[in-house]
Amino acid sequence: MKEPTLDTLIAHSAGEGGTPQTLYDHLKNVADLAARFAGAFGSGRFGAWLGWWHDAGKCAPDVQAYLRGETEATRGPDHSSAGMLEANRVDPPLAFNVAGHHGGLSDREKLRERIERKAVEPRVVAAQKLAEKLLSGLPPEIARGEVPPFVPSDDPKAYARRLAFWLRMTHSALVDADCLDTERHFQPEKASLRRVAVAPSELWPRFEHKQRALTAGKTGTVNEVRRAVYEACRARAHDAPGIFALTAPTGAGKTRSAMAFALLHAQAHGKRRVIVALPYTSIIEQNADVYRDLFGAEAVLEHHSAVSGKEQPGAETAAERWARLAAENWDAPVIVTTTVQLLESLFANRNSRCRKLHNVAGSVLILDEVQTLPPRLLRPTLEALEHLVEAYGVTLVLSTATQPALLARPGFPGLSHVREILPDPAWAFERLRRVRYEIDVKEPWPWARVAETLFEEERAMAVLNTIRDAMALMDEVQSRDALHLSTLLCGAHRRVVLAEVRRRLVERRPVRLVSTQVVEAGVDLDFPLVLRALGPLDRIIQAAGRCNREGRLGAGRMVIFTPEKGGLPPGAYLTGTGVTRTLLAADPPPDLDDPALPMKYFRMLYDAMRHELDDANVLEKWTGLRFEEVARAYRLIDDDTVSVVVPYDPPGRVGAREAVLERIRRQGRAFHDDYRALQPYLVSLRARVHEKALAQRLCVEWAPGVWVWQGDYDDVRGLQMELPILQDPVI
Repeated sequence: MKEPTLDTLIAHSAGEGGTPQTLYDHLKNVADLAARFAGAFGSGRFGAWLGWWHDAGKCAPDVQAYLRGETEATRGPDHSSAGMLEANRVDPPLAFNVAGHHGGLSDREKLRERIERKAVEPRVVAAQKLAEKLLSGLPPEIARGEVPPFVPSDDPKAYARRLAFWLRMTHSALVDADCLDTERHFQPEKASLRRVAVAPSELWPRFEHKQRALTAGKTGTVNEVRRAVYEACRARAHDAPGIFALTAPTGAGKTRSAMAFALLHAQAHGKRRVIVALPYTSIIEQNADVYRDLFGAEAVLEHHSAVSGKEQPGAETAAERWARLAAENWDAPVIVTTTVQLLESLFANRNSRCRKLHNVAGSVLILDEVQTLPPRLLRPTLEALEHLVEAYGVTLVLSTATQPALLARPGFPGLSHVREILPDPAWAFERLRRVRYEIDVKEPWPWARVAETLFEEERAMAVLNTIRDAMALMDEVQSRDALHLSTLLCGAHRRVVLAEVRRRLVERRPVRLVSTQVVEAGVDLDFPLVLRALGPLDRIIQAAGRCNREGRLGAGRMVIFTPEKGGLPPGAYLTGTGVTRTLLAADPPPDLDDPALPMKYFRMLYDAMRHELDDANVLEKWTGLRFEEVARAYRLIDDDTVSVVVPYDPPGRVGAREAVLERIRRQGRAFHDDYRALQPYLVSLRARVHEKALAQRLCVEWAPGVWVWQGDYDDVRGLQMELPILQDPVI
């Protein structure tokens, strides 16, 4: 029998063209792609080595028999362990990548146990030896224990974390390369849709043209500040890569100005794409619309929970399918995503979450509303962000009106260096001083007084800390035609309410809005009077950004009060409220338009929480190369929730929700388009509240994972339920 070669062995059974893919073709294709992907962070040789060895175990006779359809097995034999053993012999850390190129990165102890077990398994050892012979001279030479120069550190713990971070990035390069080549073999038509229609170099001319048209002939103080912020971003874009802060007041045009900086900086320094991460889906949708208008839909990938789901073949347009495919690996010029999606991916172990990471390297990353980074995960978050800048060619922009104190100082291992883009942020805040603050937090206010103050102006808004407080104030003003915003309303309902509020504001008609914190960051509203329950300082300043936003009044009125029977969410929110109370109690009270005040607030907050800045012990798990444990521990939000479809139909869309539900009932499951279509009608419940709703028969499972609310849903207050939901101190 002739000895096998890489050209006679196969990696995949017959594809669309009816021809199997040879093992040589697949290994070489993956090696070339992985080398290119990992080359973005100086690791091309390692990517190539992994590409050659990841599927080398397919040379085993039993794997070949399975691939050729000569067995009745429903699942192929182990083909990754041979390469894992070779990686352990040549460069042990790479064993994580080969072993997990299908199943994800495992914990170090699990990998060690698997290596010990497979090292004495005859079929695996034989496959390793045969592969070594067949691959002779093809993979690049790598010395034992070799890593790129940016990985080593004098601190053994820092070295371990840098190594783990690098392994996650090389894993991304390997997994994406493997997926893309496999897709090209089995689904060439699908692979062809991945072509990026717009080159990054084309973005700046489009942006500049639209920006000129937008700002031409506009005068006034607000536009003066917006132009100054924009020109500062243009001027600083040619500075050396690193970490920048864009500290500018609400309404100063940070969204467009930060993008101008990013595009020009990318041109000047060869950055590959711009990634914008924001904390809230509502802001993402708003900003993504702005970017699509600037660049065209074919240049912008909007990636968050509202646009994810499962594929429904034949139900998507080409543009929608491109967006879904690009979301797998972030191969797009401009990416707009959530802070959760970005940061949790940096600590993930599953291949689907890691796959995009190599495309983060060499990017300009804008963290918008950066003050929302959760303190309980701040230490690992800042270490990962700084390492992206130091080792992976990322330029980081921290954009907000309330800049947190993230620079390292004694007792706080923060960022080593941050450059402010604006030459004088205090000037911008002074020029946009648009509100008069009334601070009255010593004596608690009963809800009757809050309601009375709310009605001192025809157009006013009150922002409360919890749903329960919002409902209490609504009870007080229920006969006065107030509108309400909170997470008890589905997204479609919130958009209708916001549209109605904006309409009344523009027409100068009476409107009173009672809201939780959902209205604060990024929502474009302009009230002459805003009341804000005492809470964290950054939330108060964000609420002030909805008061006299366009500067049409001499000064808006911003009232800060303490509710008599108010509640507070736990954790950093509660601690931050205490810090704010201390700051506001000063005599004289502090200047809330001073950009240095949020810095002082965050220093006090982080000092008060210094033992809780890594309360999940992520750094310890990260140091131990426990990839699975890290992924479980690093969770930015409480995902112990269940979404329910509520009976709300926005104007002009009556029957649309019911049509989707009926389609799901017929199918017996929900597909990609179904999830997207239902997203506007969802309200999230904590798991324990959902359990109580089930016990009360208030919701039913329509199809696996699709829950439909059977209880009351009010046109003003949204989802209605007995006390459990209102007892939760949530927004």
